[in-house]
Amino acid sequence: MSDWLDHQLTAHIRTAEGAEALLPQVREVGDMLIDAFKGGGTLYTFGNGGSAADAQHFTGEVIGHYRRDRRPLPAVSLTTDATVSTCIANDYAFEDIFSRQVEALAHSGDVVAAFTTSGRSVNIVRGLTAARANGATTLLFAGGDGGLSLELADHALLAPSDETPRIQELHTFLLHALSEILDAWAAGEEPS
Repeated sequence: MSDWLDHQLTAHIRTAEGAEALLPQVREVGDMLIDAFKGGGTLYTFGNGGSAADAQHFTGEVIGHYRRDRRPLPAVSLTTDATVSTCIANDYAFEDIFSRQVEALAHSGDVVAAFTTSGRSVNIVRGLTAARANGATTLLFAGGDGGLSLELADHALLAPSDETPRIQELHTFLLHALSEILDAWAAGEEPS
């Protein structure tokens, strides 16, 4: 058991160290999100499984707050409405659960953020495709090479790993880093 735990910790540290190269992109994405909110845009997030939880987490930080009391920012998680998701999956297909919502809600000036470990899930690809068709800015949180979703991303934050746990751990760091940037801006402060 100890060898397995040692391996897990070593892999986590290696992935976290590799994330340093992403910091300029994180700042760029933070600026992009600020510009979208300044322009009246909304952030829409989605993902499957653990990535759905990450999408909801990011939405919660944006609407609520990260570390400061500040005004709420507009964000919607497309993974939380069981009635809408099951309606779309039943009447159309599971592959359409995000694209159908994006088609209805997201427009130019909005940001659509997809969380995925592989970037290959059909519903993720279709959701990003719909966002592009509606003129929304697309943001991809993924791992490895980003899969098919990378081609549909205006901005991509790719965890330097192909292991699902390491990718999801880094996604939590990335969404917290972006939440700090947004918190500070919405509170009229500098990120700390």
